[in-house]
Amino acid sequence: MAKRGRFLNLRSLPLAATITLLAACNSLSSDPSRSPAGGRGRGAGLAVETTTVQRITIQRQIDLSGTLLSPDQAKVSSEVAGRVSDVPVELGTEVRQGDVLVRLEASELALAVERAESALRMVEAQLGIALTTENKPLPPDEEIASVRQAIANRDDARATYARIQQLNGRGLVSQVDKDTAETRLKVMEANYQAAVDNVRSLKASLQDRHAAYDLAKKKLNDAAIRAPVAGSVSERLVQPGEYIRENTQVVTIVQMQPLKLRTAAQEKFASLVRPGQAIQFYVEAFPTKVFDGKVAYVSPAVDQATRTFSIEALVDNGSRELKPGFFAKGVISTKLDENVLGVSEDAVSTLAGVSTVYVIEDGKIRPQIVTLGVHKGKLWEIADGLKGQETLASSNLSQLATGTAVRAGRGKGAAPAPENSATGQRGRGQAAGDQP
Repeated sequence: MAKRGRFLNLRSLPLAATITLLAACNSLSSDPSRSPAGGRGRGAGLAVETTTVQRITIQRQIDLSGTLLSPDQAKVSSEVAGRVSDVPVELGTEVRQGDVLVRLEASELALAVERAESALRMVEAQLGIALTTENKPLPPDEEIASVRQAIANRDDARATYARIQQLNGRGLVSQVDKDTAETRLKVMEANYQAAVDNVRSLKASLQDRHAAYDLAKKKLNDAAIRAPVAGSVSERLVQPGEYIRENTQVVTIVQMQPLKLRTAAQEKFASLVRPGQAIQFYVEAFPTKVFDGKVAYVSPAVDQATRTFSIEALVDNGSRELKPGFFAKGVISTKLDENVLGVSEDAVSTLAGVSTVYVIEDGKIRPQIVTLGVHKGKLWEIADGLKGQETLASSNLSQLATGTAVRAGRGKGAAPAPENSATGQRGRGQAAGDQP
């Protein structure tokens, strides 16, 4: 019984007392300063490797997620009615501006052009002119043959009347002859005015015939429906043999180069995002490939429902790998922060969301809670908690506590990460751009 009494029966102790006792034993065994050997000399402390606080450069980033869109989409419709004779494009066909998309039967339209041209030539014949070019100006009224003839008759009547009037004054011509000459003059003047009015009416009719002729030619040209913009065919809505009416949609074209990435950012980043900033993103179709773009447009207003503002970036798509509608995830590179504090990831201990480094002062340990920023290479950014001159332990962190005596081994200090680079990884649940 005496021998059994030398040992402590842990089973007989309450749970809380057992935990306290085990923690005390562990502290004595891990802290050389509290052990008998810890007081033998300065070289008896726990051996640890050390590192120093570094100055690094960090590219700030904002996470983005959005949708790729075509900046220009055209729903092409027919401007004339007719039967479809040919559709030379298929779904996905790349077209240039002016390429033929659909052809309609043009025989009736060609006959309409001939009819309009015939009516035009008839009016030209009535005017006694032949316009070789459509934009040639019409001649003055006095140069039209019918008006010239009326002017000649009028001038002759005027001369005759003046001569007879003189002879009548001398008594050489009777009053009847004078009245006849006067009447003829009035008739010639009326004929002149009628000729001018007729010419002006014919000129107006000529313009109308020109418009009808131009419209008939346009409709004939519209029988070949052409692409208004360059892009790819996303919809083909008609087939050969169909009869379509005016304004019937036949093809949809989407522009493929460049594409537009539309996303949104939280209002707290409104002062950081501006046109010209670079973006990097990936899509599910190419999960290992990073695509680049630039911010082009930033909304001046914040959506009150989502507390975000819209951003549109232009993305080069010369390879045609990207398609409108793809979902994209990536980052926007905002500003470059220099002279930022960074420490090796080996010197940081994180437990229950609290990050701690162990500062070595006078051969003893002082735990220091720090706020982490972004993770860059093998370094953590220290947003708060250090001044920059500290020496930190980078090994045996699980054995360190307040006041633990240590012996500094060979410094492990991590090499600085390359300038202007960032992995975009996040520390403690924060986005890379959350620390502007």
